[in-house]
Amino acid sequence: MSRLVPFVLIGAALAGWEIMARSGLWSPLLFPSLANIGYEFAQFFSRTDRLLEAWTSLHRALGGFALAAMTGVVIGMLMGRSAFVAGLLDPLFSGTYAVPKLALFPIFIFAFGIGSLSKVALVFLECLYPIVIITCHGARGVDRVLLWSAQNMGAPRGEILRRVVVPATVPFIFAGFRVALPVALIVVIMTEMVSSADGLGYQVIYALASLKTDRMLALVVVIALLGWLLDKALVVMRDRLVYWEKLETYYV
Repeated sequence: MSRLVPFVLIGAALAGWEIMARSGLWSPLLFPSLANIGYEFAQFFSRTDRLLEAWTSLHRALGGFALAAMTGVVIGMLMGRSAFVAGLLDPLFSGTYAVPKLALFPIFIFAFGIGSLSKVALVFLECLYPIVIITCHGARGVDRVLLWSAQNMGAPRGEILRRVVVPATVPFIFAGFRVALPVALIVVIMTEMVSSADGLGYQVIYALASLKTDRMLALVVVIALLGWLLDKALVVMRDRLVYWEKLETYYV
């Protein structure tokens, strides 16, 4: 029964939207009908040029995310297992975490140009913080009993890192990935809305400027669907790699 609740809520929200759209109390620019939104949604997947716009946004988001994942895991592991590195970098990450990185986008444009590179660089910076901090927390919180047991059995430091620390930290690494991945998509869409002539963000702002609210909302649905698929793919990858701790066990 609980599995049906989300679908019931979504159905109720859609029904409420359609009632407001057909009531005549609001402009169609504010509440376009679901039929018009659905038509624009279908049109998106029937046109190659619009699918290419989605691919443009996707490869920018995944490019910056991949760079942040590789860099962030290394930095987070070093901070979690080395007091010297933590003392050196923790003030930097803690002190600048609250700074809105989007405010630096004009500097990125000046440094890397108005194309994809500036957007990928900003995605990298935004995604780096959650990955580093969550990975550091996981590496620092490894059960001391496991570490002492490995040391008592004569395991060298490298073996302890490979067989104890890394497996214990991997769930935290994927938790950081799940936080950072939607951030990557959000940052790409926002930067494309500000300075781009391609991508989903540009299509959203162009549809809004053209007073095509139904197309804009259809694009928002596409972005939401894309984010959901990326998250599901990441969860599947996590469950295959972290087979000893599946996410479903949290809800038992």
